[in-house]
Amino acid sequence: MDKRFAGKVAVVTGGSRGIGAAVATRLAAEGAAVAIGYRGNHDAADALVARLTGDGGRAIALQADVADPDQTGHLVDETVRAFGRLDVLASFAGIEHFGPLETLTPGDFDRVFTVNTRGQLFAVQHAARHMGTGGRIVLTSSVSATRAIFHHTLYAASKAAVESMVLNLSAELGRQGITINAIAPGGTATDMAAEHGEAYRHPGLELPLEKWLRTQIALERLADPAEIASAVAFLASDDAAYMTGRTLPVDGGFF
Repeated sequence: MDKRFAGKVAVVTGGSRGIGAAVATRLAAEGAAVAIGYRGNHDAADALVARLTGDGGRAIALQADVADPDQTGHLVDETVRAFGRLDVLASFAGIEHFGPLETLTPGDFDRVFTVNTRGQLFAVQHAARHMGTGGRIVLTSSVSATRAIFHHTLYAASKAAVESMVLNLSAELGRQGITINAIAPGGTATDMAAEHGEAYRHPGLELPLEKWLRTQIALERLADPAEIASAVAFLASDDAAYMTGRTLPVDGGFF
């Protein structure tokens, strides 16, 4: 595999599992030193570090809850202290939410937006302090931001806000030579999808989930997390040096 990230350092929030773990693995395989941010799954984070370092990479695990901007700042600062610099932020910490309008509470709103939106905004703020020309920031949106799905309003809105942040921050960060983009994954084979996948199906349809996927996705399957990570690696690389302020859908042709 090409070493596009040789000599570079990346922070991956939500890096202990799912897409985040796949992103950390891909960046490390291409030569990056990787700090894996995790909230509570210490064992999974340590196991990933052991695997990456066992393959000859450089990696550390650092606990941080992105709901607390101070913890995110500590994560970034400790990464720079350990590896001497920061070149890439890949933001993949997030939470799901489904609920009909009549059940939504202010607490639901605060919980979802605190992690999915505010958490990513302040991750950018802290990372940008340490980046210069060539810095790459990749946030996480979702195909849900641009598609109507029953009972998914809070989650979708939190991700749509991320796309607006990326667009607007691109002008500001461009002055520092930093690009910022977002990835909008479709259905991906993660533990989160296993838990919530059925909720994406229209409540009026009684199709089994696998058959429903074949009617909604051109490639007729969920993505492997490594396939999403490939697109993230592109946005984080010099190959995407003239791409900023954009959200890249990686959804298998979700229609």
